[in-house]
Amino acid sequence: MKKSVLTRYRVMAYVTGVLLVLLTLGVIAKYGLQMDGAAKFTTVIGIAHGWLYVIYLVMAFDLGSKAKWPVGRQLWVLLAGTIPTAAFFVERKVTRELESRIADGAPVAAEA
Repeated sequence: MKKSVLTRYRVMAYVTGVLLVLLTLGVIAKYGLQMDGAAKFTTVIGIAHGWLYVIYLVMAFDLGSKAKWPVGRQLWVLLAGTIPTAAFFVERKVTRELESRIADGAPVAAEA
């Protein structure tokens, strides 16, 4: 597996995570605080997150298939883009594991 596969996943994990946090804050501002302009902000960020989440899914699936992850692990990584802040923690854990394996030249398949 090339390091570029991991890099693409990492970029999309951060983008998806940031947009999801912004979307969550926008929803709180819209419904909890009834702030003016929050509806438009929530709409724009929601659409951006939705489209970019699809790209995140493709990148995460590509990474998981090349790393030969079990289905359960791959599902957790795919769903991390739907839970606010989870993408950051999952990305960090995945990166630590795979970077060490790439550096060692060891196979990247996870233990079952």
